[in-house]
Amino acid sequence: MKHTASLSRRRFLQTTTTLTSATVAAPFLLPARVWAAPPSKRITVGFIGMGIMARGHLGGLLGMADAQVLAVCDVHQGRRDNAVARVHKDYAKEQESGTYKGCLAFGDFRELLARKDIDAVVIATPDHWHAIPAILAARAKKDVYCEKPLSLTIAESRAMVTAARENNIVFQTGSQQRTEFKGYFRQAVEYVRSGRIGKVKTVRVGVSGPAKPCDLPAEPVPAGVDWEFWNGPSPARPFNSILCPVGIHTHFPAWRNYKEYACGGLADMGAHHFDIAQWGLGMDGSGPVEIIPPASGDTGLKYVYANGIEMFHGGPSGTTFEGELGTIYVDRKGIQSTPETILTTPLGEKDFHLPVIAASHKQNWLDCIKSRQRPVADVEIGARTAQVCQLGNIGYWLRRPLKWNPEKEEFIGDPEANKLRSRENRAPWNKV
Repeated sequence: MKHTASLSRRRFLQTTTTLTSATVAAPFLLPARVWAAPPSKRITVGFIGMGIMARGHLGGLLGMADAQVLAVCDVHQGRRDNAVARVHKDYAKEQESGTYKGCLAFGDFRELLARKDIDAVVIATPDHWHAIPAILAARAKKDVYCEKPLSLTIAESRAMVTAARENNIVFQTGSQQRTEFKGYFRQAVEYVRSGRIGKVKTVRVGVSGPAKPCDLPAEPVPAGVDWEFWNGPSPARPFNSILCPVGIHTHFPAWRNYKEYACGGLADMGAHHFDIAQWGLGMDGSGPVEIIPPASGDTGLKYVYANGIEMFHGGPSGTTFEGELGTIYVDRKGIQSTPETILTTPLGEKDFHLPVIAASHKQNWLDCIKSRQRPVADVEIGARTAQVCQLGNIGYWLRRPLKWNPEKEEFIGDPEANKLRSRENRAPWNKV
């Protein structure tokens, strides 16, 4: 995959480095760690959303010699100010003057996307705010790292893939189990796809349940919070700090539980563990063909693939592959097999091996921005995993068996279910 346009930041740097006026050049002075990298490897980054996940990503990118954080955006002024101060403090350590003031803050992500000197963006907003910034970033020719689950609806995920492909951008989904966690998940996939447990019969994914309607009471909107913008494309509702915590929070907010903003725990950790299931089954570009929910309860839903493999929502945390010759269980704490000899016997040259990539998800993204290759969790992969989670939610909501065409991305003979593939965004966000 080729990308003919040169990075705009590089042209900007070539211009600013010729300036002698300290007044003009100082706000954009790059710290020593970035100057140490050749110009072709500097990637300028803006952040959209500065919650707990974004702060983790920010810390990672601040330590990378081939990335430069130029701007941050959030609807919460306190989180904007905190992020800017963090960038300035970190980069100031490597300035002779001991100061740095090169990071700007925005309350509207569209202003950040309008900057010509930003090459790429990290989107780490609540789920209902993933699709619109990602699509507009793609149209602005900016590469994207977007948190998982990729989208709120099936229609959104396909629109994100289309925008990425039409604009030839590198798009990484934040499914870091494909790169990190000591390689446990990669090992599981290699052993399963090498046939070490024989023909796969069943997969079990242990995560929480589907989303529910939001019923939180109204609270006063705190100063410095643009609550209208936080709601954005979702239905208007009163502020509640459970959705948008006050201050610099250190927990994962419960907007994840509510269908107006997310698809529940089934899609939160499910976007990680169903992703490994899809990867292990070789289904990165497809999905199940049947969804069979239980009569009641928030666990036990069954997915059926065209090859007869059954996947269940439920079981121990993580992903369990069950085959004719044994099982492989993998979670962030480790990997196990029954019998144990499955994993103690090394893979051979003729077995299935994943390509060698960077051991950091963000580094894989940066490497692919430079090479113009597709990353390990490309947008199409993220879309398909999100769809598995969304199909599960729709199954629980409707409580009846559903037939799904993964190629056409539509339910077969079920108009009511097909309506749930998308939703009408609130104005003015229904025009994107």
